[in-house]
Amino acid sequence: MNSISNNILSLLDNFTLDNSEDIMMQVAEDFRKRRVEKNITRQRMAELSGVPLSTLARFEQKGLIGFESLIKLAMALGYTSEIKNLFATPKFNTMEELTQIRRKTGDKRAYPKKTNE
Repeated sequence: MNSISNNILSLLDNFTLDNSEDIMMQVAEDFRKRRVEKNITRQRMAELSGVPLSTLARFEQKGLIGFESLIKLAMALGYTSEIKNLFATPKFNTMEELTQIRRKTGDKRAYPKKTNE
Protein backbone atom coordinates (compact mmCIF):
# COMPACT_ATOMS: atom_id res chain seq x y z
CA MET A 1 0.00 0.00 0.00
CA ASN A 2 1.18 3.51 -0.62
CA SER A 3 1.65 6.05 2.14
CA ILE A 4 -1.54 7.98 1.26
CA SER A 5 -3.63 4.84 1.71
CA ASN A 6 -1.84 4.06 4.98
CA ASN A 7 -2.52 7.60 6.24
CA ILE A 8 -6.22 7.35 5.32
CA LEU A 9 -6.54 3.96 7.03
CA SER A 10 -4.78 5.34 10.08
CA LEU A 11 -7.22 8.26 10.24
CA LEU A 12 -10.22 5.96 9.79
CA ASP A 13 -8.95 3.74 12.60
CA ASN A 14 -9.31 6.71 14.98
CA PHE A 15 -13.02 7.01 14.10
CA THR A 16 -14.06 3.42 14.73
CA LEU A 17 -16.49 2.71 17.52
CA ASP A 18 -14.41 1.36 20.38
CA ASN A 19 -15.54 -1.26 22.79
CA SER A 20 -14.01 -2.08 26.16
CA GLU A 21 -12.31 -5.28 24.98
CA ASP A 22 -10.58 -3.49 22.08
CA ILE A 23 -9.38 -0.73 24.40
CA MET A 24 -8.13 -3.25 26.98
CA MET A 25 -6.14 -5.11 24.34
CA GLN A 26 -4.74 -1.87 22.89
CA VAL A 27 -3.59 -0.66 26.32
CA ALA A 28 -2.01 -4.07 27.00
CA GLU A 29 -0.25 -4.09 23.62
CA ASP A 30 1.03 -0.54 24.12
CA PHE A 31 2.29 -1.47 27.58
CA ARG A 32 4.09 -4.53 26.22
CA LYS A 33 5.73 -2.42 23.48
CA ARG A 34 6.97 0.15 26.01
CA ARG A 35 8.28 -2.61 28.31
CA VAL A 36 10.15 -4.32 25.47
CA GLU A 37 11.53 -0.98 24.18
CA LYS A 38 13.10 -0.47 27.61
CA ASN A 39 14.43 -4.05 27.49
CA ILE A 40 12.61 -5.02 30.69
CA THR A 41 11.62 -8.66 31.04
CA ARG A 42 8.27 -9.61 32.51
CA GLN A 43 10.07 -11.02 35.54
CA ARG A 44 11.96 -7.75 36.09
CA MET A 45 8.79 -5.68 35.58
CA ALA A 46 7.03 -7.81 38.20
CA GLU A 47 9.89 -7.07 40.60
CA LEU A 48 9.95 -3.33 39.81
CA SER A 49 6.19 -2.88 40.10
CA GLY A 50 5.25 -5.36 42.80
CA VAL A 51 2.66 -6.86 40.44
CA PRO A 52 2.71 -10.67 40.38
CA LEU A 53 4.21 -12.18 37.24
CA SER A 54 0.99 -14.12 36.55
CA THR A 55 -1.03 -10.86 36.68
CA LEU A 56 1.42 -9.18 34.31
CA ALA A 57 1.27 -12.10 31.86
CA ARG A 58 -2.56 -12.15 31.93
CA PHE A 59 -2.59 -8.39 31.26
CA GLU A 60 -0.27 -8.61 28.27
CA GLN A 61 -2.05 -11.64 26.81
CA LYS A 62 -5.71 -10.85 27.53
CA GLY A 63 -5.83 -7.20 28.59
CA LEU A 64 -7.23 -8.14 32.00
CA ILE A 65 -5.86 -6.34 35.06
CA GLY A 66 -7.03 -4.67 38.26
CA PHE A 67 -6.81 -0.90 38.43
CA GLU A 68 -4.28 -0.86 41.30
CA SER A 69 -2.00 -3.24 39.37
CA LEU A 70 -2.33 -1.10 36.23
CA ILE A 71 -1.29 1.95 38.26
CA LYS A 72 1.75 0.09 39.63
CA LEU A 73 2.81 -0.98 36.13
CA ALA A 74 2.35 2.54 34.77
CA MET A 75 4.45 3.95 37.60
CA ALA A 76 7.20 1.36 37.05
CA LEU A 77 7.43 2.43 33.39
CA GLY A 78 7.45 6.14 34.24
CA TYR A 79 3.84 6.92 33.30
CA THR A 80 2.78 8.27 36.70
CA SER A 81 1.54 11.64 35.44
CA GLU A 82 -0.37 10.04 32.56
CA ILE A 83 -2.26 7.67 34.83
CA LYS A 84 -2.86 10.39 37.45
CA ASN A 85 -4.29 12.68 34.78
CA LEU A 86 -6.57 10.12 33.14
CA PHE A 87 -9.73 12.09 34.00
CA ALA A 88 -8.09 15.43 34.79
CA THR A 89 -9.33 17.31 31.72
CA PRO A 90 -13.07 17.85 31.22
CA LYS A 91 -14.39 16.42 27.95
CA PHE A 92 -17.51 17.57 26.14
CA ASN A 93 -19.32 16.72 22.91
CA THR A 94 -21.72 19.63 22.70
CA MET A 95 -21.80 23.26 23.74
CA GLU A 96 -24.57 22.32 26.20
CA GLU A 97 -22.21 19.86 27.91
CA LEU A 98 -19.47 22.50 28.02
CA THR A 99 -21.88 24.96 29.65
CA GLN A 100 -22.89 22.32 32.20
CA ILE A 101 -19.24 21.47 32.93
CA ARG A 102 -18.48 25.13 33.57
CA ARG A 103 -21.56 25.49 35.79
CA LYS A 104 -20.77 22.31 37.78
CA THR A 105 -17.03 22.95 38.28
CA GLY A 106 -16.27 22.51 41.95
CA ASP A 107 -19.45 20.56 42.74
CA LYS A 108 -18.88 17.41 44.76
CA ARG A 109 -21.84 15.36 43.46
CA ALA A 110 -24.20 15.02 40.56
CA TYR A 111 -27.95 15.47 40.73
CA PRO A 112 -30.68 13.98 38.51
CA LYS A 113 -31.72 16.14 35.57
CA LYS A 114 -34.76 18.25 36.30
CA THR A 115 -37.58 17.71 33.84
CA ASN A 116 -40.22 20.23 32.96
CA GLU A 117 -43.44 18.49 33.96
